[in-house]
Order: sequence, then structure tokens, then C-alpha cells
Amino acid sequence: MARQLPRRMPLAELHCHLGSAVTPSVMWGIAHSQGIKLPTKDYWEFRDMITASPTRGHSFDGYLQLFHWTELIQSSPLAMERSVYEVVGGAYRKNNVTTTELRFNPMKRNRGGEQDLDHIVAAALRGMDRAMLEYPIRPGLIFCLDRAFPNELNEIIAEKAIAWHDRGVVGIDIAGPVSPGFRVSDYGPLFQRARRFGLGITVHAGEAGPVEEIAEVIEQLEPDRIGHGVKSAYDPRTMAMLRERGIVLEICPSSNLQTEVVSGWEEFRWIFDQFRRNGVRYAISTDGPEMLRTYIRDEMATLSRLGILSYEELVEAAETSLAASFVAGTGSAPDTAIEPATRREVEREEA
Repeated sequence: MARQLPRRMPLAELHCHLGSAVTPSVMWGIAHSQGIKLPTKDYWEFRDMITASPTRGHSFDGYLQLFHWTELIQSSPLAMERSVYEVVGGAYRKNNVTTTELRFNPMKRNRGGEQDLDHIVAAALRGMDRAMLEYPIRPGLIFCLDRAFPNELNEIIAEKAIAWHDRGVVGIDIAGPVSPGFRVSDYGPLFQRARRFGLGITVHAGEAGPVEEIAEVIEQLEPDRIGHGVKSAYDPRTMAMLRERGIVLEICPSSNLQTEVVSGWEEFRWIFDQFRRNGVRYAISTDGPEMLRTYIRDEMATLSRLGILSYEELVEAAETSLAASFVAGTGSAPDTAIEPATRREVEREEA
């Protein structure tokens, strides 16, 4: 049998969207408590409405459409506090995830300006604080700019991240579908400003868009990490840039298979082999455990069972995740790094 990472080993989840991470039963309860009119009164139909399924299949755009209801349900301070609390605490209880970076677009939670943006942010941080009181964890929030937003709205989101950076907002991201009006070069100065305030930089690239966008993002925005980035395996120049700059890829296998960005596990075998040959660092994440019906340990177990990654490579990916986290070394929670002594103890138990 393929060796699995022991439950005692702490993990970091670096790529997790709030809109796809809350348990459907919790989302159902939040919706009803706020009086949101749902298109169905049947819970099981609702669950299918906000989760992906390999049997149904989704295009990349179809997957993004699943967020319509989850973002609507989360669009209030009370909903945000409950959602963040449930995700961060649940990740620890279910998978011993001690470092969780939860990303979302706060402007997609304020009902188009109807509610105050700072109230949405403060509520999310309250949910995070509640979870930290209960569990030995280090969570952090990442704000997502959107490719479909005009520059002015994205600038507001980035400035909110800067304003709240000393309370638990740890980074900014650019997400969303390919948009003809979006230009990476427009965001260089804004991202430099965010970096000066200590925010980490991660950008969705090399997923639905062309492989060339990854090199452009690296040159223009100088990110610490790339969200997904699987298409980089097809371009030696991009591989070299990632290696030389030490940029970590946030790989979400089930998500990429669900959206058909990657054709199957055999293609993933080839992709990871290219990372291995080119010395590219990566972390394993889920993208959204509840929407995709998977957890980070499930992702790692599958990669191990199929022989795509060795046990040693899984350990290295887990350590890379912790080291690359934007929340590492911050906050008041206990240290969650994998200490050498702990690693040796775990390995002896597994042996």
C-alpha cells in the first residue's frame, strides 16, 4: 500500500476559496436564517446546486458559475463571520490543517455596494479570531481582485487589504475568467505598493488562460506564488523562471480535473514529472474542499496511490506549503511548523 501522510503531521492549505469551502448544510442554514429565497426547497437539490460532480462535469466557466449562490448566501457580515469560522475550524478538525489561507473577493460579498465593505472584512476577521480561540491554528485572509472588474474596483480591494494587513489579511490575488479588458501590466505599481506593506502576492495563472500569461505575471507582478500554474509544465522558459525565482505553484489536482484544465491523472503524472525535472516547487491544495467534495489529505492520498508522487515528495510538498505560507511567523497561535524531531517521530511510527 502507498504510504499516507500521518494525521499528526500539520498541513497548510494555501489555495482555498471561501465560496467553495463551506459545508452545504451550513450554507443551507445561513441562507434560511437570512431569508434568502432559494430556487429549491429540497436540501439535496441545493447541495447538488453548489457542488461539483465528476458525473455531471463542468467547463471552467461552468465551475465559476457555481459560486453565484455561495457568494450571494455569504453576502452579509453575519454570514461571513460564520463561514470563515466554520471553514478554518473545520479544516483543523478534519485534516489537521494548522495553517489556512482563505481567499475571497470582499466586493462580491457586499451586495453591489449595499453593505459597507469594512463591515464585511471585519466580520470575516471575527470568524477567524473565533476559530483561533478554539484551535492551535494560524489562519490568514487573501483578497481576490477580479479580471472582470475595472481597475478602480480592484484598487479599492487592494487598498482594503493594505488597511487590514495588521489584523490578519496576509495577501492579494487576481482571480476570475479571462477578460479581454484585463492587462497584467496595469497592476504592477499597485502590487508593489501592497508588497511594501508586507502583503504576500499570489496570482491565478496558467489555468484557463494561455501558458504565456504565467511569464507575463512573473515579470510584471513578481509574485511569491502562482495559483494553479499547471500549464507552466509545457514551457521550459516558464519552468526556468519559476525555479530561478523560487516561486511556489499552488496545485489543486481535483479542481483542474473537474474543470478539464487537465485531461486526467496521466497528464498530471507528466506535469509533476516536469516539475521534478526542472526543480519547480509546489504545494498541494483543494481550491475548495466542499464544492469539490475533497480534502487536502484526499488529494495527497490519490497522488500517492497512483504513484504520481512518492511519500518523500508528499512530505516535501507539505513542508513547502508551510514555508511558503504568508501567515508563517505571524499571529499568536502556537508554532505549527514540522519540526525535525516531530518528523522523525512520525516516521518511526509509520515504519
